[in-house]
Parts: sequence; structure tokens; C-alpha cells
Amino acid sequence: MPAIVTFIGWHNSGKTTLASQVVAHLEERGFRVAVIKSTKEEGIAMDRPDTDTDSYRRAGADSVTLLAPDQMVITMANPGQNLVSLAHRFFSDMDIVIGEGFKEARQVAKIEVCRDPAKLLRDRVTGVIAIATDCAIAGDHVFRLDESRELADFLEKRFLGERRGSGQDRVLLLVNGNRVVLKDFVQEALAGSVTGFLGTLKIPHPMQEIELKIRLRDTT
Repeated sequence: MPAIVTFIGWHNSGKTTLASQVVAHLEERGFRVAVIKSTKEEGIAMDRPDTDTDSYRRAGADSVTLLAPDQMVITMANPGQNLVSLAHRFFSDMDIVIGEGFKEARQVAKIEVCRDPAKLLRDRVTGVIAIATDCAIAGDHVFRLDESRELADFLEKRFLGERRGSGQDRVLLLVNGNRVVLKDFVQEALAGSVTGFLGTLKIPHPMQEIELKIRLRDTT
């Protein structure tokens, strides 16, 4: 599963600038990085008016995907899931997911970007493991705003280890969008059962990864 770290701070504190620099450093080192940014703005237009995708969106489509030679863009309604669930559901093959915002997220490591010591968030929210600031703030793991490379070093040492390009569990189980932690022997048992069954079928290509979604019948 990917490591999850989010950058928090007040508006215009420099979160995006610093987080983007850290992402660039981690990518340069061969890590696979995804980014999830939260915003309080509503009605953000992702499509220009009168484009085909805009037409589908206005027609009421729940999700619209644009597939181009160089990228794929998916727009969908907010599923109402938290940062951890979103990271596991959409980016399970990444080494690390960098968030921006999500200061109230529970059980998520946070980097606070601060320009005013009187407005520190670390005493108001949980999970702050480091602070990036040019102010005189005491504490462990305090970085200057221009120390993005040092901050990337810190994240690599603390969360990534030997995960570069390959660090993930063999089996990911999500129930209602939430990850269920499985011990190694359970992962092996599930993987063996599913691959064994599929081995009896005529699969046209060698199996490298299997995705299985089960929708339970409504018994109410």
C-alpha cells in the first residue's frame, strides 16, 4: 500500500509550491507519486463550455472519461470518501500519495507549511510530523521553506525505504471503499484461490494482475 502524507497550512502559506518541489524530487529518485488536492471551492469547471465532455456532463453522466494519446482524465461525483480510502482505491500501485489539505484527516502523517507562528496547526490537529517554515519555531523536524530536497530525504527515509517502484502488498481488499488489513498468510490464501480458479478458464493473456469486485445482493 502507498505511504500517505499530506501538506497542510493556511491559505497562501505555500503548500502547493513546496509539495510540488517534493514530488519532483521523489519522482527523480524513481518513486511513483500520486497527488490528491482538496478544495472548498464548488462548481469548478474541468471542461470548457460546448466541448463533447461538457455535453456529457451536462446530460447528467455520473462519470466522464477523456482518453487522449498522452493522458486520461476522469471526472466524477465526490464519492464522499476520506483521504486514506481515496488513496487505496485509486492509487494502490503508487509508492506514495501526497495530499494537499485534509488537515482533519485521521491517521495520516502531515507536513505543516507555516508563515505565522501564532497560527500553528500542529497543536490543533493530529499527525503533524514536520514543519516547513522560515519563522523561528522550535521542535523536531523543522525545515526551511527552501529545503524541499531535505524534506524529500526525510519522507524517503521515514516512509519509503526500499519501496521504489515495487513496494506493495500482494492483495488489496477494500470493503465499502475502506481497506481491510490482511496478514501475509491470508493474502497468499486469497491470491492462491482466485488465481487457481482463473487458471481453469481460458484467459487469452498471461495473468499479471487481477482485479475482483463483488457487489453483495441486497438482503433487506
